[in-house]
Amino acid sequence: MTALTPPDYEAIYLSTKVAMAATALSLPFGIAFAYVMNFTAFRGKLLLEVLINLPLTLPPVVIGYLLLLVLGKNGWIGSFLDQLGIRIIFTWKAAVIASAVVGFPLLVRAVRLSMEHIDYQLIQASRTLGASRHDTFLTIILPLSLPGVVAGSLLMFARSLGEFGATIIVAGNIPGVTQTIPLAIYDYASSPASEAMAISLCVISILMSAVVLLLHEFISIKLAKRG
Repeated sequence: MTALTPPDYEAIYLSTKVAMAATALSLPFGIAFAYVMNFTAFRGKLLLEVLINLPLTLPPVVIGYLLLLVLGKNGWIGSFLDQLGIRIIFTWKAAVIASAVVGFPLLVRAVRLSMEHIDYQLIQASRTLGASRHDTFLTIILPLSLPGVVAGSLLMFARSLGEFGATIIVAGNIPGVTQTIPLAIYDYASSPASEAMAISLCVISILMSAVVLLLHEFISIKLAKRG
């Protein structure tokens, strides 16, 4: 492995920062969507499920381009933010949004799976004893869904670390500003003289992902035993 340069360390830091922010941003929405999909019935539920899972099948570049249309200066959200002096495109915030959109289905699926395994009789008993939906959610559903919340958060974090296609479209590849590990590897890979640097960052990326997945398995086993 070749010694890492300061821009490489910045890319590692930014990747971690973006992944953490994307996971934190998505977590409350992921829990809410999982609850709605599991415990409520309404018209258009199938359509909502398709929309939630769509990022799993769409090319990330397509997601990035759609975000660019929405968040760009002429987009219906971007134009509003521009009037407020808020700029999203080609900033690290755009990388967070791109990672959040791409990884969101993984989070929702993990939480939904955990909620599906909750004994419904516990929920019925809680409601029979006078607990509101809000209290039942906080005291029964959410605690029992903790394994799925942890698993989904870690999987989304790992997915965000490797996000490339949507990020490069909506955030660009600006060293020190939006350049994450995958984007830095892309730069190095385009130059034969930088092959060693690309390999070094690949190794770092593999190690980071492996640590997150090992942590995911360890916490999942601990929570399963506790349950």
